[in-house]
Amino acid sequence: MQAFLSSSIPATSYSRSSFLPQPPQAPAKLALPSGPRGAAAAVARRAVEAGRAGRCVAASASSSPATTTAAATEVLGIMKAWVYDAYGDASVLKLDEAVAVPPVADDQVLVKVVAAALNPVDAKRRAGKFQATDSPLPTVPGYDVAGVVVKVGSQVKGLKEGDEVYGMISEKPLEGPKQSGSLAEYTAVEEKLLALKPKGLDFAQAAGLPLAILTANEGLEKAGFSAGKSVLVLGGAGGVGSLAIQLAKQVYGASKVAATASTKKIELLKSLGADVAIDYTKENFEELPEKYDVVFDAVGQGDKAVKVVNEGGSVVVLTGAVSPPGFRFVVTSNGSTLEKLNPYLESGKVKPLVDPTGPFPFSQVVEAFSYLETGRATGKVVISPVP
Repeated sequence: MQAFLSSSIPATSYSRSSFLPQPPQAPAKLALPSGPRGAAAAVARRAVEAGRAGRCVAASASSSPATTTAAATEVLGIMKAWVYDAYGDASVLKLDEAVAVPPVADDQVLVKVVAAALNPVDAKRRAGKFQATDSPLPTVPGYDVAGVVVKVGSQVKGLKEGDEVYGMISEKPLEGPKQSGSLAEYTAVEEKLLALKPKGLDFAQAAGLPLAILTANEGLEKAGFSAGKSVLVLGGAGGVGSLAIQLAKQVYGASKVAATASTKKIELLKSLGADVAIDYTKENFEELPEKYDVVFDAVGQGDKAVKVVNEGGSVVVLTGAVSPPGFRFVVTSNGSTLEKLNPYLESGKVKPLVDPTGPFPFSQVVEAFSYLETGRATGKVVISPVP
């Protein structure tokens, strides 16, 4: 089951049944009066407008009603969201304009989604690859989010309305993930899973980070990676691989970083910090003489990866077969880890990589999934702006 985070799947057709339960004809409205909450909604509107213009707006709501000038607005009890009520290929996804806004628990915040990102695990989940531990259908998919807080639960201490945040909305992506995900106008998220959006990054860049950067970091950490060690990243131009290269070099202090990619992506590997860029169309990495302390396999070549690891080293396997000393894990969402990595993102030492085909508009989520599942994306497939 753990392998479902990182590889594409063959498309399979299934039948559809019914959509998400519809709210009443006259849905209740969550009022956002003038003051902090009204200001938060105003920030959210400006953030979405900035997303449409391809720029980032750094703004926050005042905590003092006396200093707030934003006009009052309302969050309706319904929202637009992408939904599937049967497992299958991308065609099961439908845009529903009358989905209930998720309720906000005491430890959660309601986020106005500005951008979201797709991951292979989204496609695996939609295809029904881990039904036994999935949340009930119908599902609003999406794990990665960047947006603006518009409501806070009673136990929330560190975030306030108007904060620009990002994160992975389900703590364990394969174990009861949220039924109402990030491919919607709003999503409810536990405070502990979010961090403030890094300064200098727009919402599309931030949305592409959470699951990938947390996976890269946790994999290196579990492998015991540390300063002075060497690493080979298989699939260095992908969402996780591109960040594994940068974290190994900039955060962990690697002595040598090697990575594999196709011919047209070799220069990209070098720009990310790879000391050795291996063109897998021309060379078989397992036949090269160099060995590494850690091999980070993001593409499912664990049987070959074990041939190039030093004695006593580790092989991180995200998908495919696992052979000793390889191991597999499922990433855990953690806002505090994102907070620790924020300085590297804000300084530019670690850079998000958004696939140049996108960002895809919210209306083209089906096309974005189809593109993701070709396995040809460079970096992350992002949806932005979300209206």
